[in-house]
Amino acid sequence: MEELDVEAVVTEIPAVSTGKHMGFAWGPGDILVYETLYKAKGASSSGSSLIHEVRKDEDIYSPILRKLFNESHHIFVGLQTVGEDVPSKNKKPQFVSISKNYRSVIRACMEELQQLAVLTKDAEAATRLGNQVSILLAIELIWNLCEVLFIDAAPAGSLLLHLLDWVRLHKADVDEKTREVLQSESPAEHHNYWDVVVSYVLQGRVEEARQMLVKQANLHPAARGMFKLMDKLLSKMPFYNPRSTQTLTEFDVIWRHWHEEVDRCLQDNSFSSNQHLEFICKILLGDEDSLLECKDLLGTWYHFLVTRLLFCHPTVKPTDLHYYAQSCMTMFLDSRSVSEPLDSILLASFEFDIHQVIKDCSIVLNNWWFVAHLTDLLDHCKLLQSHNLHFGSNLREFLLLEYASGLFTHHSLWQLAVDYFDHCPEFGRVYLELQIERVPLETERKALKVLRVCEERQMSEQVRSICKIMATRALRNNRLGSALSWSIRAKDAAFATLISERFLQDYSTRGTFSDLDLIDNLGPSMLLSNRLTFLGKYREFHRLYGQKHFSKAAKLLLSLMTAKIAPQSFWMTLLTDALPLLEQKEVIFSVDQTYELMFCLEELTFSQVAAAASEKKPRQVSWS
Repeated sequence: MEELDVEAVVTEIPAVSTGKHMGFAWGPGDILVYETLYKAKGASSSGSSLIHEVRKDEDIYSPILRKLFNESHHIFVGLQTVGEDVPSKNKKPQFVSISKNYRSVIRACMEELQQLAVLTKDAEAATRLGNQVSILLAIELIWNLCEVLFIDAAPAGSLLLHLLDWVRLHKADVDEKTREVLQSESPAEHHNYWDVVVSYVLQGRVEEARQMLVKQANLHPAARGMFKLMDKLLSKMPFYNPRSTQTLTEFDVIWRHWHEEVDRCLQDNSFSSNQHLEFICKILLGDEDSLLECKDLLGTWYHFLVTRLLFCHPTVKPTDLHYYAQSCMTMFLDSRSVSEPLDSILLASFEFDIHQVIKDCSIVLNNWWFVAHLTDLLDHCKLLQSHNLHFGSNLREFLLLEYASGLFTHHSLWQLAVDYFDHCPEFGRVYLELQIERVPLETERKALKVLRVCEERQMSEQVRSICKIMATRALRNNRLGSALSWSIRAKDAAFATLISERFLQDYSTRGTFSDLDLIDNLGPSMLLSNRLTFLGKYREFHRLYGQKHFSKAAKLLLSLMTAKIAPQSFWMTLLTDALPLLEQKEVIFSVDQTYELMFCLEELTFSQVAAAASEKKPRQVSWS
């Protein structure tokens, strides 16, 4: 039977004296207890009926977010196979590719959540989905920036190009406005036209800005010369090409010449008759007041930062980023604005404080997925080697252990967690042994999955425990074959003996064996206990008898009694089985074998008489 998603079980414990209830939500999350007031029927007091949960992480039950967990698991496992013998510099392209794979999974889940939020008619569900989308947006934003600054470690020149891509990816509203403008009857006269042009310029998308300006130039033929000059300035705007032979110094010289040309055009009042073009010219010069006028179009301080770098410091070095980041954040946010956790995380990234980024994300985000996978990747990039925790484990392992422990609370995601524990060399094995024992074994199929995990890792104690649980459950349900199979797998001789006894009792009552396939294929497993050996051999006697191999059957039957393998309580049944062989026309038992049979009968009779006599013997009375 396939496992199904179920809601976490909630148990309420009434406390009559206080009028309160205590509830336990058994599900994913760190704190599972909550307290709520309860209003009894007929009570006059107005107690609250709200349930106040301390913490309950529901992401693990979201089908879409489970795709995130599953897909990222494959990427994680692949990352662990990157060869340790390869120098870190040579592995950098692989790490960047893996980082992009993680981000593509995040974006795919985010887009699916957005579509679901649009389609749903439930307001509460739409709000919940919207919140999940916002969290994934923030996660991708942070991850992308960490990829640029830490994993790819872009140098001066290339750094700005990566930051421009980062901003463009996370500021996509300009494309929506562009579609709206271009679909109108007269794009150049649309109320959002200049916003689109300016937004393109702010993002360094000069080709798109030039194409939009052509529409305005066609609408005003008299001002075509002015538009042509702006087009020339935009077309000549230099961008650093890391693949060319041009040095950073040479690029800086070219950029300064272009900057001086733009400044001359502004000083010559070349655009004074068109306020929009003059405003764009000021932006190209990196005029701070003009840039701050575009707050609504920029949206965030970090977009403002990248735009300011683009038009003022295109060759910015990574080590200087934090100066510009702090000043742009101060300039962009007014005194009344309160910085959000995301702002602090991004600022810490620009300051190259990796550990602060991880710490803040651990506090702010609602699960361990992000910090666990990002930290693992950064650790493979050799960026976290110096940071160990006070209790012995390093930061990477600690976060992976926390994330995997959360996965173990889900009915199917626990299988992913096993691989995370496997790649935690210090405490992973201990955590796995503790967590695997808590997996509920609802079905035999699930028990076999858990057992396979334990057997592959030679976790003998857990294997025995699981098998004993399943054997006991099967025996309780009178499924003797399944119970015997589990006890054999556990190598539990005592339990195998008990179940073999039940098989023999069942045979004595019904005259036939159940689960013949299992008994017929015991093989070397029958040596686990004497009783199991007898069960297997006795079944073999019946098979030989049925195939009319009477001599072999007789020899086996006799050996079961003379070798003392058969319990004496079963000897009468064996002697009864010997009667048809004695009555055959041909002689089956030799003289010696017949004597042995008679001796067994005599021994059985004597033991029965002795047992009967002991029962009739009067009790000894002590007169002391």
